[in-house]
Amino acid sequence: MNLSEQLDTVLTAESLAVIRLVKTEAERMDLPLYIVGGSVRDLMLGRPTKDFDFTVEGDAGRLAEFILRNYGGRVLFHHRFGTATWTLDETTFKRLQIPMLGSEDFPPFLDLISARKEIYSQPGALPTVQRSNIDDDLRRRDFTINAMAVRLDGKYYGELVDPLGGQADLEGGLIRALHEKSFIDDPTRMLRAVRYAGRYGFAIEPGTLRLIDGEAKAVLSRLSGERLRHELDLLFEEQDPSALFNRLAELGLFDPVHSLLPAVNTQLPLLESPAPEYGDFSIPEILSFKQMLGWTCFLMSIPPTQIDQIAKRLDFPVSLARSARAASALRSQLPALQNSKPSRWTSALDELPALSVYAVYRVTEEPALGQYLTQWRNVRPTITGDDLKQRGLAPGPRYAEILDQLRTAWLDGEVKSSNEEIKLLEKLIQ
Repeated sequence: MNLSEQLDTVLTAESLAVIRLVKTEAERMDLPLYIVGGSVRDLMLGRPTKDFDFTVEGDAGRLAEFILRNYGGRVLFHHRFGTATWTLDETTFKRLQIPMLGSEDFPPFLDLISARKEIYSQPGALPTVQRSNIDDDLRRRDFTINAMAVRLDGKYYGELVDPLGGQADLEGGLIRALHEKSFIDDPTRMLRAVRYAGRYGFAIEPGTLRLIDGEAKAVLSRLSGERLRHELDLLFEEQDPSALFNRLAELGLFDPVHSLLPAVNTQLPLLESPAPEYGDFSIPEILSFKQMLGWTCFLMSIPPTQIDQIAKRLDFPVSLARSARAASALRSQLPALQNSKPSRWTSALDELPALSVYAVYRVTEEPALGQYLTQWRNVRPTITGDDLKQRGLAPGPRYAEILDQLRTAWLDGEVKSSNEEIKLLEKLIQ
């Protein structure tokens, strides 16, 4: 099968420009060049993609050096795996004569990979890599629908390489592991199977389901927390993460990760970005907003002490653990805060991470939480510490007490103007 027409019609002009660039350089070096994995899968489904893994039968590092020399950018070499990541910059775009820098349609970086085979020394371990050919490279992958390649160089442009029946499974809507030991070699593939099935509306092939229910679960429990959390992080980027978490629970995949996870309520709100009036939120660099909000909503139904155990197992960033704990505590406090004045709500919420408040608001739809985020937390008295000093008050703890009382009055509607605020101040300092 030849996919040259799909390449030329499904992909954006920006992606095609990059493909032609890499293709030209690979041809000059007489290197067979392929795109592999997810980009091929999405191409065959008619989905535009800008995430390409370029694989060569040969030295990908040398190809990266040639591209760097001719088109600028930056290259990061990963010698252990025989890969290189090329990041485009202004020089690249000038030499391509395409004014697309910053375009969302343009790939920000490209992975250049030497075709390889992988040997697992023990279950769940990272593999030992040996340079090889495209057939071996495809056989090291997770599922048949991700084990296809499209050749790009010379007369082979658009030729599909599909040694394991990926096209048939793609057409049949099946997630199929490549071999009996696939999940033992890499147990995170079990989590990935659920993610892909949910994303595309596919079924997990019966034989693959039996492998999920086998000895690989025990290996999953031995993986590092960071590696497990990364796979779970990605679920929050999907369209319906609640369904995916429920499916993981049905398959018993939470038990080997942490025994407390199956008890979690997985009915998550829509994880879209908030409107600007809700303000900014502090997000650690290793997580996206969806992931931070998703985890916080996902865990708030269990006690903070249990969250601490899960956070330790999954190597949470400190800010994520704090956000989830705070959301759990706040949710349990809501009944006691009902019908309170704005000042009491504000006093209870000011010390919490804003994202925790937003997460509980999204889950419970408590109006006071929305008002706090958009209005109450921004209320401040017009009188300042300098004003108090000018009135002869000695600096000290009394400053904070007075300013807090003035803010409370503004929040609760007891003060509605600067004149009323001054009158209240005069009473407070008598």
